[in-house]
Amino acid sequence: MLSVTAALRSARSQSAVIRSVRAFHASQLTREHYPNANIGTFQRVTSSADSEGRLVLVDFYADWCKPCHMLSPILEDISKDPDVKSGSGRPIDVVTVNTESDEGFQLGQRYKVRALPTVIAFRDGKDVMQFVGALPATGVRDFLQKV
Repeated sequence: MLSVTAALRSARSQSAVIRSVRAFHASQLTREHYPNANIGTFQRVTSSADSEGRLVLVDFYADWCKPCHMLSPILEDISKDPDVKSGSGRPIDVVTVNTESDEGFQLGQRYKVRALPTVIAFRDGKDVMQFVGALPATGVRDFLQKV
């Protein structure tokens, strides 16, 4: 029969293993959509530490932009679909930035957004590719295969 000390040690080690497995599992399968992101959220989500192993699509939009309203649901669906991955097999998160807000306008200037919608893909903290204009779902999936 196990002593109380040995039983506690065993329970602690099993608990640590379960916590590490849960953390690993959740971080790999969770796909996120960050609507109306501010500068802090944008920086946190696109930073190399937070986006490691993931592809982050940043959608710059405005409420008055009709093509933006066509593209946004496509990007939102992609962020929810566990079968959609980038060409390198990375899961995809989506950040939406409203360029009509002060912070969104600043981010748009920083990344030289000249037309809406503009979608910039970030991998490991770096902007790696972008497209401008509303693409159909097949066009967005083709874009993802190239990233």
